[in-house]
Amino acid sequence: MVLKLINATEAKPGSTINIDGEPYIVRSNDISKTGKHGHAKCRIEAVGVFNSKKKVLAVPGHERFEVPMINKKKGQILNVSNGTASVMDLESFETLELSYPKELKGELAPEKQVEYWDVEGKKGIRRVL
Repeated sequence: MVLKLINATEAKPGSTINIDGEPYIVRSNDISKTGKHGHAKCRIEAVGVFNSKKKVLAVPGHERFEVPMINKKKGQILNVSNGTASVMDLESFETLELSYPKELKGELAPEKQVEYWDVEGKKGIRRVL
């Protein structure tokens, strides 16, 4: 479920937008206004929420982007394996298999609490609490 649509000129650094069906966090947005009858152009740099891939887009200022709904939840790690971790949600007590970024590999251990994001049905660990 998409919360709202925004123009490319409204995509501020730190906001989350969908690019090609994947959630990305905007790092910078350079807006340039062309001549007398031209339209604004935006150069957006964004980093993937789950895959950490960098994307650079050059789009017209009136281009529309979807803003995804993000649910931030807390969980406790039960087990860590290659690329995934078993996490128990602290509210519903359900067990989930979640992916995590490579930067967090050294910090993850059983019994630690983590924050995971649920973005449009895709879930992943974001940080250790």
